[in-house]
Amino acid sequence: MSLLVKICGMTTNEDAAMCEEQGADFLGFIFHPSSPRNVDTDFTCCVKTGGAKKVGVFVKQSAAEVIETLENGELDFAQLHGGQNEEFCKAVGKDLVIKVLWPQKYDSAKEFQVDIDRFSAHCSYMLFDAGKSGGGHGQAMDFGIFKDVTIPVPWLLAGGLSAENLKEALAEVKPNGVDLNSGVESEPGKKDKMKLSKAFEAMGL
Repeated sequence: MSLLVKICGMTTNEDAAMCEEQGADFLGFIFHPSSPRNVDTDFTCCVKTGGAKKVGVFVKQSAAEVIETLENGELDFAQLHGGQNEEFCKAVGKDLVIKVLWPQKYDSAKEFQVDIDRFSAHCSYMLFDAGKSGGGHGQAMDFGIFKDVTIPVPWLLAGGLSAENLKEALAEVKPNGVDLNSGVESEPGKKDKMKLSKAFEAMGL
């Protein structure tokens, strides 16, 4: 299985097209009003892809709102980036869910493993982000915790990834994919073609 690449924070058709042209498998669209990358379903409907899957990123919406946005926004997946529980994942549907966890918020690998096991039956992918909540802050994480857990579903690594640290990150933790955002931007919500190219080069893609 080749490395999956998700690029999050799409705000223009041009950036979406550029990211897919570089080789992105997933394009992320953030539905969170306080984010500088916040968008709406009118925009996501306008983005036509040649095969890349469109992912809505949700923080505070109800399950009903997530389902409605997926449908109205012509989205393929819901990335649940808040404190959504297993029932929430079930309501949205396992096949549609990318569940986010924050390894750094756990006191031990054992506690982290408990939540991996809790959610792995209710999602298609997991995504592990830096920090202890939220996202898009450009922080990197300590990869040591991954040596002591088993992840039974495909998973993506996120958190401050860029051309400068991708090679090391991939060698150390061997995820199924990565999620890029601020590390390939010239400013919040604006992707940078040179940074994207260097990131894909660092991944050997």
